[in-house]
Amino acid sequence: MNKKETKVLFMGTPEIAKGCLEQMVNDGYNVVGVFTREDKPVGRKQIMTAPPVKVYAQEHNIPVYQPKTLKGEATEIIKGINPDLIVVVAYGRILPKDVIDIPQFGCVNLHVSLLPKYRGAAPIQWSLINGDKQTGVTVMYIDEGLDTGDIIDVLPIDITEDETQEELFAKVENEGKVFLSNVCEKLIDGKATRTPQDHSKATLAPPLTKEMALFTFESDAKTIHNKVRGQNPWPGAYFIYQDKKVKVIKTKYVELSGKVGEILSTKPLVIACKENAIQLITVQPEGSKAMDGQAWSLGRRFEKGDII
Repeated sequence: MNKKETKVLFMGTPEIAKGCLEQMVNDGYNVVGVFTREDKPVGRKQIMTAPPVKVYAQEHNIPVYQPKTLKGEATEIIKGINPDLIVVVAYGRILPKDVIDIPQFGCVNLHVSLLPKYRGAAPIQWSLINGDKQTGVTVMYIDEGLDTGDIIDVLPIDITEDETQEELFAKVENEGKVFLSNVCEKLIDGKATRTPQDHSKATLAPPLTKEMALFTFESDAKTIHNKVRGQNPWPGAYFIYQDKKVKVIKTKYVELSGKVGEILSTKPLVIACKENAIQLITVQPEGSKAMDGQAWSLGRRFEKGDII
């Protein structure tokens, strides 16, 4: 059996999943159906919006299913499709065993970390927040646990010191979608390996929350810089100035020192932290649009030596 004959059921929801689906279609896989999450209200006007995977599938006449659960009726639908391979990318639901057991080639998942590190919902974000120098993607067999299945293959990806969550996601998606497609072809050809994870080395990457976004200059500059880039665009790191939020969109680590919160420079805007200093490149004061940090400094009439 080759990839054109293999019936592939794809499960995924966000943009990274859409990119992987598109890659598999372009590479000639026989994608017979797509499972994705329900449409949801988006934005201030709460407009019902379809997931990116659904939009792409409909544009390419691939049947779309959006069950609220994979149990019961959804399982019967999958049995009726009788896929040879199920491919999962950021679907957002754990597959039950009776679904995992259906395809002859198994269920495989693309996870955006080097497992067993960063199991869970936000591996890219936590790799940035923790200041890691490397991330990657893992293609693994799905079992009943959370990212605990045997590893088929991994692709390491380097992280630059100023990359944001959005930028790293784009890089991981670009490299990961090709990697996933190639690994699935090896799997169908019977050339894939299988390596159990070392569960003793597992770490978790739980979802980010709005409560995590607040920081103060009592932290060291590296910690603040990593927090900002790991939370850009969501939830958006911020500090409080005169009882209002100042969202920080882009920063740069600076090897200068001073009193905590002291303005060391206004052109550009550099503020001393517990250790070293941080340049505020782009900020968004509460109630305003995003602006250059230097412009915000000018508007507030900051002077060198002021304490924020």
